Amino acid sequence: MSIKHLVGGLILGVAMFSGSAGADSKTKPAPPAKPAKVALVDINSASQEQLEALPGIGTEYCHHIIMNRPYAKKDDLVSKGVLPKTTYAKIKNLVIAKQEPKPKAEKQ
Repeated sequence: MSIKHLVGGLILGVAMFSGSAGADSKTKPAPPAKPAKVALVDINSASQEQLEALPGIGTEYCHHIIMNRPYAKKDDLVSKGVLPKTTYAKIKNLVIAKQEPKPKAEKQ
């Protein structure tokens, strides 16, 4: 037997062994990756850059959002006519509308 045949047989044997070993072992599929937590954008205090980073929000919508502040709830974006429903649908899970705490009345 020549060296070529020995080396070729050895390579073929290793390839077959590694292929069959993988087929016999039972592997579990990897669990689905958990989505990374995304910081919600507060439409009452977000900067222009933060708002424009939202899907579907460009310079014009950003300007409208800022000019119509404050918002009692995030769906005010639609009810006040600031955004169309289709654009709001893209961002509704990415935004919140925090309320500023009201100052307590001083007792005299």
